[in-house]
Amino acid sequence: MPVSDLSRARIEAFLEMMSAERGAAGNTLSSYERDLDDLWSFLAERDTSLIAAGSDDLAAYLASLTARGFQPSSQARRLSAMRQFFKFLYAEGLRGDDPTGILDAPKKGRSLPKTMSIDDVGRLIERAELEAAIEGPEQFGRMRMLALLELLYATGMRVSELVSLSAKVLAQEGRFLVIRGKGNKERLVPLSRSAVAAMRVYGARLAELNAGKAEESPWLFPSASQDGYLPRQVFARELKDLAIRAGLNAAAISPHVLRHAFASHLLANGADLRVVQELLGHTDISTTQIYTHVLEERLQHLVQTHHPLAKLDKKRD
Repeated sequence: MPVSDLSRARIEAFLEMMSAERGAAGNTLSSYERDLDDLWSFLAERDTSLIAAGSDDLAAYLASLTARGFQPSSQARRLSAMRQFFKFLYAEGLRGDDPTGILDAPKKGRSLPKTMSIDDVGRLIERAELEAAIEGPEQFGRMRMLALLELLYATGMRVSELVSLSAKVLAQEGRFLVIRGKGNKERLVPLSRSAVAAMRVYGARLAELNAGKAEESPWLFPSASQDGYLPRQVFARELKDLAIRAGLNAAAISPHVLRHAFASHLLANGADLRVVQELLGHTDISTTQIYTHVLEERLQHLVQTHHPLAKLDKKRD
């Protein structure tokens, strides 16, 4: 069912605001558009519109998502899109209220992030180092993989942030990297010595390949793709291939799993949750709290190791 011209105009105005004022990414805007189109179709079947819909209508829509088999996480995303949209309508004077204010978020089960052990990350990096040292026509690609891997594990960047790094980072001095994340927000993250070394070796080879070219790519990881930089799907595929050669379970390894490993390993070794939030680029601390299981394990170990009563129990045993 096509969206009416008036509803389409409201949705497009909302998407323009999210892009211009909030810096929403293209994928985010596409998701908002799909979700709002689906909501409009549901409301049309109830003989109402986006402007006239009440809380009961929106609650019924959420209930329909359950009936259609949507997971709580997907329902929560749809509710977030609705809240953003109706707040926009209210702010623009197109509605006198916000019907999403009394809606409850769907209950989500606590799912722990998939991660890797420190030993497995070490095996992966060791394999990448070994392959990057092998001379031949494929050496540049192996150097690129080592640089990608070291940067990802050193910073916990989102894969989209990693592959779209500017080539200007090669000119930066010191062991810090400025990352442009969601909403074009910048954050400063430290680099490990091994990440700096891998990036410099890769950068030197990249400069050699660029020598004599009329125009150099502005990206650190250039590619013949539509965006001009390495597609994240290509990196993910090459990472799995590397995992196989390292004797690891490729199905359990991805760029996002390495991001989780970065956060989990920091917390397990004493980092503060707020620091990890900043490094990951999370706007809300609640997003970072998926890692509290790591903190709980560490705190339990600290109590069992250092609390006087715990020590006394060990002596009694």
